[in-house]
Amino acid sequence: MTTYLDHNATTPLDERVLDEMLPYLRAHHGNPSSVYRQGRIARQAIENARQQVAQLVNAHPSQVVFTSGGTEANNLALKGAVVAPRCVAVSALEHASVLVPAQQLALKGCKLVRIEADGNGQITEEAMSKTLASVPELVSIMLANNETGVIQDVARWAEMSTSAGALFHTDAVQAAGKIEVDFAALGVQLLSLSSHKLYGPKGVGALVLDKRIELAAQMVGGGQEQGCRSGTENVAAIVGFGKAAELARLELQSRRSHMMELRQKLLQRLSKIEAVVVFGGQAESLPNTVFLAVPGIDGEALLMEMDRVGIAVSSGSACDSQKRGVSHTLLSMGIDESLARCAVRVSIGKNNTGQDIDAFVAVLEQQVKALQENSMLAWA
Repeated sequence: MTTYLDHNATTPLDERVLDEMLPYLRAHHGNPSSVYRQGRIARQAIENARQQVAQLVNAHPSQVVFTSGGTEANNLALKGAVVAPRCVAVSALEHASVLVPAQQLALKGCKLVRIEADGNGQITEEAMSKTLASVPELVSIMLANNETGVIQDVARWAEMSTSAGALFHTDAVQAAGKIEVDFAALGVQLLSLSSHKLYGPKGVGALVLDKRIELAAQMVGGGQEQGCRSGTENVAAIVGFGKAAELARLELQSRRSHMMELRQKLLQRLSKIEAVVVFGGQAESLPNTVFLAVPGIDGEALLMEMDRVGIAVSSGSACDSQKRGVSHTLLSMGIDESLARCAVRVSIGKNNTGQDIDAFVAVLEQQVKALQENSMLAWA
């Protein structure tokens, strides 16, 4: 049986979510745009889910636009919030689903400003002031990093940006369900979510937006989702997303406390292994995430050794895993490339136990011991 410690990549589908979805996979097959009874049942299910997602982030249901996931939500925000932008600013820490569309805008003549981070993976006041001097029309800074787990002061950066006349987008995909996410309190105009990061189904997400924004649709045709995202809605997945959002809201405190307890146990165990480096360890972080390295032990090699004994961790962002590259997040923090190649991410979930932490640390200790023994042999 696998010890699963990669919840930032994806989470297992909650059985209660599956139960909510099944009627819309078996019996209620109507198109939600149809006016007859089966269509009305599907439409009502979508609107119920829209309310559940809105409640998770303290927004109005009319502000929620369903998408195929966090990636589409980020693309829609970057490409749809401002038509033909002259200047866009994104943090150097962003997920590829923000960085790549921003780069595409740059290819069309838009000035792209990179917001630098410090050694703890945090955006600083100095970096923001420098960025806003370029007068961007849109600023995008993620709420919590998917690799380090470091939480940004988005409310502060949104306030500075909007005061300077810029729209502000935050990728809250990793934050939702782990910490409180309040759309209104953050003061942002656009916020991205993903279902499968909070025990819902894959293939569905949402962009939450200020209704004063005239969002330019990137998927056009049928005019679904208030004209912001055409295409027949995936009713079962949206229903699952809604239920997952409801459970995440109701169980937030208990989940967070449980994950924090396990994370603290992991950090305590790691502190006794002299060689271990924890990235972003001095910053406020998600309650479930630890990004670490042991100098001299390749991250991919450690990942495969963990996998061999049935422990699932990652060496960084799952969406970038096929590239086998070095974490751009760590490089942006000024981490040396040789150390960045040693990085492994542990992300805890609501169903993990102390035994799972023990299992991970035991393998890590074995690998460190082997490294030390090999070093001694090399000097003998």
